[in-house]
Amino acid sequence: MNNLNIIKIFKKFLDVILPPRCFSCGVNIYDDGNLCEKCFIDLNFISQPFCIKCGKPFENIENQNIGMKCANCLNGDNDYFRYSRSAVAYDESSKKLIIPFKFNDKTENAKILAKILQNSVLDILKDYNQPTLIVPVPLHYNRMLKRKYNQSALIVKELVKLVNISADYKSLKRVKKTKPQVQFKGKERLKNVKYAFEVKFPDNIRGQRVILLDDVMTTGATMKDCVRALNKAGAKSVDLISVARVI
Repeated sequence: MNNLNIIKIFKKFLDVILPPRCFSCGVNIYDDGNLCEKCFIDLNFISQPFCIKCGKPFENIENQNIGMKCANCLNGDNDYFRYSRSAVAYDESSKKLIIPFKFNDKTENAKILAKILQNSVLDILKDYNQPTLIVPVPLHYNRMLKRKYNQSALIVKELVKLVNISADYKSLKRVKKTKPQVQFKGKERLKNVKYAFEVKFPDNIRGQRVILLDDVMTTGATMKDCVRALNKAGAKSVDLISVARVI
């Protein structure tokens, strides 16, 4: 009996005594690394119709209007990035996956969050005709020491297993220690993270089509300053990806 067969038998044995559980609610499920049917259905996936540029869903608009831009994008407010996509709405259902992952060391959730995000990344990639680079939003050194991991980087590590794309974890750095964004609203969020990010290795970014990934997008202030740094380093274009966004 070869090693692969031994591993399969051992896994089946483990599934009997320790059955796989839903990453969200914890009930027993059949497939390891997934959600139960109820928790999957409860996720509010963002689907068409949404703004073709920023991905914000439209309300009370028929599907035949797919391809429109929202007012903010028409006004040029979002010209700093090419496209933005988020997989689900940030609500009570998605919080059950994201908050324990982000703050309570439930790092195994990165696997299912990457799966949830996969189609949104593929929607971005379909327009590319050259290699791309995916970059996670970095944490400041002090916060990294306290949390012990960067949640966005963990999602990227799982995502590159699902999508044919290279990752860069070192070039973009958070050089300014800022207060948590949840303490601010509106323009104060922009002010809090202004010049908080720098590209330490611009040769890795110059000429690249970059996809910037964060776990949650609220106002987009953090990602906006990241884009500023990436553009300064010579990125050819920058797209935004997040698992969830506040709607």
